Amino acid sequence: MSYIAARRYWVFDLDGTLTRPVHDFAHIRAELGLPPDSDILAALAALPSPTRERQMALLDRLELFYAEQTEPAAGVVELLERLHRRDCRLGILTRNSQAVALQALAAIGARRYFDPEDVLGRDDVRPKPDPHGIELLLGRWGARAEQAVMVGDFRYDLEAGRACGTATVHIDHGIHAAWPELTDLRVTSLSRLLEIL
Repeated sequence: MSYIAARRYWVFDLDGTLTRPVHDFAHIRAELGLPPDSDILAALAALPSPTRERQMALLDRLELFYAEQTEPAAGVVELLERLHRRDCRLGILTRNSQAVALQALAAIGARRYFDPEDVLGRDDVRPKPDPHGIELLLGRWGARAEQAVMVGDFRYDLEAGRACGTATVHIDHGIHAAWPELTDLRVTSLSRLLEIL
């Protein structure tokens, strides 16, 4: 694990990673009229205009509602403070909008650890599992993939990290399957990750 602890460039998913999982994705899909288990962003992107724009606006409203319910994951501020003290660069890669992400970060007391330019949402980059957002952050930071870590709670986060060549950390809440082929380190919480670091 020391090879992960030594890395200076950290990219985090937001929902369910830095925050407690609060999104009811079944409810969101139902409100948007999407099939169960569909990829929300992909399904909306396939809709014709102007239906697509109306549904994206509805998704924005739903996500803002959930952002208002956001609670910090255990150990989040302590972990970010530890990385900050080590002079690490920290970024967010989320399938939310940047506005929702910034609101959620403020709600959990973590806003000060992230430059707004390093908080990337679905309107800024191609959504995960595409590695585009990680590549953009690494380019901005002048970093190589082997110096970086992608931390997330879902397969898309880990796939994006793998595709880019970063180390991957799976925050496993026991909600989803494990993906050992995509994971360098699996922990049950940020508090556990902090202990390892």
